[in-house]
Amino acid sequence: MTSPAHAGDPVLLHAAGSLRAALSDVAKAFEAASGIKVEGKYGASGTLRDEIAGGAKTEVFASANMMHPDSLAKAGKSGSVVLFARNRLCALVRPGLAVAPSNLLDQMLREDVKLATSTPKADPSGDYAFEVFAKADAIKGGSRAALERKALQLSGAPSSVRPPEGRNLYGWHVAEGRADIYLCYCTAAASAQKENPGQQIVALPETLAVGADYGLTVMNGASAAAHRFALFVLSADAQRILASHGFSAPLLAP
Repeated sequence: MTSPAHAGDPVLLHAAGSLRAALSDVAKAFEAASGIKVEGKYGASGTLRDEIAGGAKTEVFASANMMHPDSLAKAGKSGSVVLFARNRLCALVRPGLAVAPSNLLDQMLREDVKLATSTPKADPSGDYAFEVFAKADAIKGGSRAALERKALQLSGAPSSVRPPEGRNLYGWHVAEGRADIYLCYCTAAASAQKENPGQQIVALPETLAVGADYGLTVMNGASAAAHRFALFVLSADAQRILASHGFSAPLLAP
């Protein structure tokens, strides 16, 4: 059993790394409105889920998929799971490589093209990338096996090499030549391109497109402040902040 938080303690948040910039801004807005601080730990959602299941202390979990928080709810460790944001996969492409939605699959399959993803199971971004590979099989037989075999899992695992402080992970790997095409969240690709203007963002064609649903849950024994923060994430103000960072905000009124 977790001990209840004391008044004045920060809200403890575990959140997907892709949410770092957006939820940091949400937390600032929440603090300005409530006077309550939020202490965030960001990383691969699968790794964070394992930490929480193993007893790591947290109050709010914001995952890049619905499955990881749902597993905590089903285990009786948290309340219900709410869909609070959506993302999608894009291809971040090195300068000079001619890639468009129409030829993306052919380029990914080229032997001389380095294709990178995050690590499946540890990081939902990797799971979503492997969903892309499964879809590719329906377009060109044998693609799934070929793509899974060649994909470099450069991020998401506890042992993954981390970029220098302040650098975008995906843009850094592409800039350093470790990847020619990196399948990552479109929000992350946009940040990478700001840092590396020559890098290209290529949308996945409809036949390969994969979306990402983000789930939020509050842990059992969480403080009243943690519940307030979770409700704030679902508010119109926070949803607008998420939208400003490139996420689809499903709770915003049309």
